Amino acid sequence: MLKRLNIYFKEMYPLLPRFILGFIVFGEIYFIVLLNNGVTDFHITISEFVGSFTVFSFLCWLRIADDFKDYELDCRLFSHRPLPSGRVTKKDLAIFVSALIAVTVILNLIFMNNFPYFLFLYIYGTLMSLWFFHKKKIQKSLPLALVTHNPVQMIMNIYIISFTCIKYGLSAFTLTNFLAAWTLYFPALIWEISRKVRAPKDETEYVTYSKLFGYKKPVKFVLIITLVDIMTNVLLVYRLSRISVAALLINVAWMTWKFIEFMGEPEKFKLVDKVERYTYIQESIMLITVAAYIASQRFGFTLI
Repeated sequence: MLKRLNIYFKEMYPLLPRFILGFIVFGEIYFIVLLNNGVTDFHITISEFVGSFTVFSFLCWLRIADDFKDYELDCRLFSHRPLPSGRVTKKDLAIFVSALIAVTVILNLIFMNNFPYFLFLYIYGTLMSLWFFHKKKIQKSLPLALVTHNPVQMIMNIYIISFTCIKYGLSAFTLTNFLAAWTLYFPALIWEISRKVRAPKDETEYVTYSKLFGYKKPVKFVLIITLVDIMTNVLLVYRLSRISVAALLINVAWMTWKFIEFMGEPEKFKLVDKVERYTYIQESIMLITVAAYIASQRFGFTLI
């Protein structure tokens, strides 16, 4: 079973990079909330590590749940993947994810201060895995699937924000927290739509937004969301570093050009590849800003 699971995770959910991603997502929101509230005296305990692990664990569970949900479709369109090809079995994944969820629940019960938010996150994830009890209706509608499934990223953000606010006695209903709840939701939304936008010659039986609406309309929508997203990021880092604001604006200007370029020549490149590069740069800027600001407070220099 371990060999089969290794095959699955190697191809579908590389564990080490995703584990690191869990710490990045948790840490970015955690420190952005604290720094924008003027908190620079941090008390890092095992709870922060449990929270980061929870992000990793939850995303891993969603990955496996998606493979269960889309099993019949994947057997037709993606038969080379580990589960449809039989290189890993449903039983293997069920045993693994059951143990993973059990460990995550226990850790949150013992070490986290926001267990109700954890429960809400996992209840929503469970409803997603069950298609909200309307599989036939939601599975056939790509926009409806997006509307019902994509909010889970924001709920995960709220899980992190709630822990941070409770631990440091911060007000929950602030502009900073509102923006922080959206800041990683938008990139997830942008990526989710972009990965299902293709040039006309690349369309297959697989349902995409470009097949439903033409490739230009989804790109225009994603462009608007990208510009809104960058506004939330600028507002969150403005008081921390003006250089970071400039870097974010340069990055979004490049991405805007790529959107325009794709609408003119959709065969030139895969849109999702450019979106992923943009997102990595954007989140790197946010993380570097946080790290640099913390260092400036510790060592007494001023960021520009």
